Amino acid sequence: MLKKYAWIFFVSMVPLIELRGAIPISQGLELPIMTSYVVCIIGNMLPVPFIFLFARKVLEWGADKPLIGPFFSWCLTKGEHGGKRLQERAGKGLFLALLLFVGIPLPGTGAWTGTLAASILDMDFKSSVLAVMLGVLLAGVIMMVGSIGVFGVLF
Repeated sequence: MLKKYAWIFFVSMVPLIELRGAIPISQGLELPIMTSYVVCIIGNMLPVPFIFLFARKVLEWGADKPLIGPFFSWCLTKGEHGGKRLQERAGKGLFLALLLFVGIPLPGTGAWTGTLAASILDMDFKSSVLAVMLGVLLAGVIMMVGSIGVFGVLF
């Protein structure tokens, strides 16, 4: 049983999959939904402070390197452009926009991407992590409801 929890914990830390994939996997493994929800949230949130504090620095560091430079520069440019557009559209509602961006479980809109965007937008650490946390909680609830519905019908 501990092995199954470790599996969903680590899956929830993987970029692009995150808790959006780990919660349905937990139901496929027949784990209790509420315990899985908590484990997946912890796994999904664990990398967030590190992403916020170091991802932008790593991208800036690698922007002038021969092999990785073009990709890192592209990430920075794309992130800054997207961040400015989000900031223009959201205005003072940037916190809510980030929360909804992370909370609506669509591909590429998870905690990793949201935290990187917050870092590029120079949002403060505390409000960024709070918005991402609330977004992860929302995404988890949506995925729980979807997983129970899908797996409840199949099993």
